[in-house]
Amino acid sequence: MIDIFEKQFDALSQKIQTRFKQLGSRLWAYLRRLLFPVYFFPLKLVTYTIYYLLLFIFRFVISLIKILLDTIFFPFRSLKNFLKAVFILGVVVYMAASLFVIADYLRTQYGAYGKFFCSISDQGFFKERVVRIVGAYSEGSGFFISPNQVLTNFHVIADEPTPKVILADGTFLTPTKILGNDQADIAVLELPAYRSSLVIPLPDKIEFNTDETVLAIGYPMGTDLVGEATILRGKLISLRQSKQLPVAYVQSDIDLIEGMSGGPLVDQCGNLLGINTMGIGGLSLFIAAPEAYSLVPQLTDDQITKIKVDPAASPADAVTAFYTYLKARRMEDGYGLLSSSYLEKTDLMEWNNRFVDILDVTIYSSVADKSAPNTVLVKFSTKNWVDSEVVYHFYQGTWETVLEDGVYKMNKSKIVEVDSPGWEWFYE
Repeated sequence: MIDIFEKQFDALSQKIQTRFKQLGSRLWAYLRRLLFPVYFFPLKLVTYTIYYLLLFIFRFVISLIKILLDTIFFPFRSLKNFLKAVFILGVVVYMAASLFVIADYLRTQYGAYGKFFCSISDQGFFKERVVRIVGAYSEGSGFFISPNQVLTNFHVIADEPTPKVILADGTFLTPTKILGNDQADIAVLELPAYRSSLVIPLPDKIEFNTDETVLAIGYPMGTDLVGEATILRGKLISLRQSKQLPVAYVQSDIDLIEGMSGGPLVDQCGNLLGINTMGIGGLSLFIAAPEAYSLVPQLTDDQITKIKVDPAASPADAVTAFYTYLKARRMEDGYGLLSSSYLEKTDLMEWNNRFVDILDVTIYSSVADKSAPNTVLVKFSTKNWVDSEVVYHFYQGTWETVLEDGVYKMNKSKIVEVDSPGWEWFYE
């Protein structure tokens, strides 16, 4: 049995070798005809290429015609063939309809087919680039347009000389300069620190696709809602532009919530389209990003509220200046309003560490105590940033001041915390 198998294997091997030798001989013969004589090689190469290309096209067309004829006559050869044809046609129609549905889905969900390939799974990419804007009178959102500039709406920082910018990692910064335009509702906060990795560049033009899915990012309800930024999805509706409007707006069906103003509107590829501005009844308007691109270089601080204090005017004015400096995080200026006697008990670093978590200070009253000279009755509250959450504290008491170098300075205090004051406390 083994001998028979070996003989069959040897015969098969011999046959394969013979076949390869024949193919090799034919191939070598063909190459010799093609290459020699050498001076005919270029002509042969062109001629053979055209010949085989035409032969391929001819055979391909003939094959297509045969397939077409077979397809036409196939259903009429028998009932079985007819039923098969009906089934196949149904499958083809279904697949074609599915392709149209998929194409329409890609158009409406992504705006452009190329955006389907964008990486949209990492929502943290967007959330870490959006910041909170916190002041005494309002709160909102913003985002970096350069390593040290945060863009937001003007109405978020209106009447607020010292808003704070809270980054996604929980740290907060005080702007060194504020620029804005109240008519266009745009403001830029310049920061003392740089965050190059968080920048969302302002484009000079945008691709607008109706029904495209877009994302609005911000902090709804401000610091009342703790946690990371919120992403709302919706559809683009239209670009609204009129001579009666200060800027052009992108309209969407996203229902913007208070606190999200100033945040970015982006497509699913992360391209900036607009700035969250206003929303009502399920319709929202976003300042078109190219408008901000044009306006930012022209912004000034003419319409920005300035800090105006005079600690030399009176003891009450000095106390107001002291807490205003704390509010503005102008710690060296505040430290400069401490009397020489007070400074014997502290230094700048120790004193500054007492207030590291204060976001804002609101002064309700600062009036002279008629029963004691150079003494001020004061009521104020602080907004503290503790474990990524705002905590409010309310205080009242007295500050004794002393006139040194022509300025009233803080000398002794009797300040106590008030637990859950009633409404009358604010107006007494």
